[in-house]
Amino acid sequence: MGAIIEVDHLSKTYDKGPRALDDVSLTIDEGEIVALLGPNGAGKTTLISIICGLVVPSSGTVRVGGHDILTDWRAARRLIGLVPQEIALEPFESVINTVRFTRGLYGARPDDAYLEKLLRSLALWEKRDAPTRALSGGMKRRVLIAKALSHRPRVLFLDEPTAGVDVALRREMWQVVDQLRRDGVTIILTTHYLEEAEEMADRIGVIDGGKLLLMKPTAELMGDFGKKHLTIYLHEPLTDCPPELLERGLTPSRDGLQLGYDYDTRADRTGIANLLADLAVRGIQVRDVSTKQSTLEEVFMSLVDNGSGPDGSAAPDRNSAGETA
Repeated sequence: MGAIIEVDHLSKTYDKGPRALDDVSLTIDEGEIVALLGPNGAGKTTLISIICGLVVPSSGTVRVGGHDILTDWRAARRLIGLVPQEIALEPFESVINTVRFTRGLYGARPDDAYLEKLLRSLALWEKRDAPTRALSGGMKRRVLIAKALSHRPRVLFLDEPTAGVDVALRREMWQVVDQLRRDGVTIILTTHYLEEAEEMADRIGVIDGGKLLLMKPTAELMGDFGKKHLTIYLHEPLTDCPPELLERGLTPSRDGLQLGYDYDTRADRTGIANLLADLAVRGIQVRDVSTKQSTLEEVFMSLVDNGSGPDGSAAPDRNSAGETA
């Protein structure tokens, strides 16, 4: 499938304010799930707002389904659904009428059968006649999702969709997202729950200071930047670790019963075999070993911390990061 979103050299500078976006380019293919990660104020919401037609860019172009968001905005917006961060609903309107009204705003004809299916999928059907002010915070967020899907968009933006939502509801929402993926809906999400991004997203983009640091397939990102940590469990406490082992990167635990060792998963040789052999030569008996892969959170923090990679090197630019702009 081809690209459904094309962002080309997009920048945004607010009056008397900072540069919110700085020359961002990316493409998103139809049916993809893309997660945008970045600290608060990184530019994620500004990027989403521009694509959705809520903010006018300072420069650059955006096309959705081939439609320019400025010159062909009606056609572009019909393809988009947005679940915003903030919960803003008419407090005295019923759930069903709220969703009907949003569908009408997009010029879609009434279709109560579809709306019933939609509300049932979000566990809202029993609450269809309740005023939105009577709903819990989690239920109100479900209503926002129903509104965003009311006109059957091809692209769905989820801006922190599970913020303030309990664990059970988060799981239900991601089940809905998984079904949308199977239906061919393109999904772009921002989230602070990094484990969700790692599990759900096909690709992950990291934004900081208005710049897109990279955009990579999730597995490739973890392979390129993820390191593994080897823990070596000893039979007897090591009271004094030999200097030559410390120079090789071994870090003993306080009780001396464990040795830690970080290694690059991409390296041709990890050095683990030689390391274990050296321990045996020195009479240090190994009881067991275990490995742990770096989490996406650790990768993310290493990328946005002073713009450096996990090993302290400069973060890759957009082209070398594998972006398909």
